[in-house]
Amino acid sequence: MFSTDPYFVLVTLIFAWAYSFMLKGKKSLRQNILLTLPILIIMTAVNTIFVHNGATILFYISDLRITLEALLFGLVSAMILSSVIIWFSCFSVIMTSDKLIYIFGKARPVMGLTLSMVFRFIPLLRERFNEIRLGQKAMGREEEQHFFGKVRQFVKELSILISWSLESSIETADSMEARGYGLKRRTSFHLFRLMDRDKLMMAIFIACGAVLITALIMGLTDIYYYPIIVLDKWSPLKAIAFIVYVIMLVIPVVMDLDIKKKWQLSK
Repeated sequence: MFSTDPYFVLVTLIFAWAYSFMLKGKKSLRQNILLTLPILIIMTAVNTIFVHNGATILFYISDLRITLEALLFGLVSAMILSSVIIWFSCFSVIMTSDKLIYIFGKARPVMGLTLSMVFRFIPLLRERFNEIRLGQKAMGREEEQHFFGKVRQFVKELSILISWSLESSIETADSMEARGYGLKRRTSFHLFRLMDRDKLMMAIFIACGAVLITALIMGLTDIYYYPIIVLDKWSPLKAIAFIVYVIMLVIPVVMDLDIKKKWQLSK
């Protein structure tokens, strides 16, 4: 998110697509295309039309200057946003609620519970809404063809969803209270263990993160777009930072490939 260098942004987007495909399969391609294309088109067009900085004029629309610098900056910004969204979608697949509660369970139990509930909330609402819609359809309530009838039916289904969610939240609060949530010296059950491999990976990511933060502070991951595009020469420090960043992006992909290979061999 803090780099505007096209090389850093490009490898981020490539590995985001690759890892998303490994986690979700072919359906991720359609989802990422539907996400990425509108962002690329809208952000690039908006920045190109409304920002007139830049020395390289491509053409004029009435009195508006369309510059190459504004076009490329809008494109890079759209790629950054798309990459971040896709990486967070991968994060939501990997980090399940039980993992979040395990990580924050002792130090920040409220934060862990809140995060797990937030990540679970949207998929849960979607499932409930689909269930409500199927029930209404089975009762013949989805046969309204005119616009106002469809709006009235949608508002009704939404009202059912809100009532269901509020009732469920009360039941969840009662269940948590009955299980002793919030009491001191309360223990929790989990199936995770911090192994030597985990410690090694943490050390690698901390070391790589330190290198990248240093490069960020030194300005090695940014370029100038206005008034002209200034690409810095590849110094040894920038090359090291880029290699370290690629290593960080490759690690999740390699780990998943290794796990899948072991799983196939075990079968």
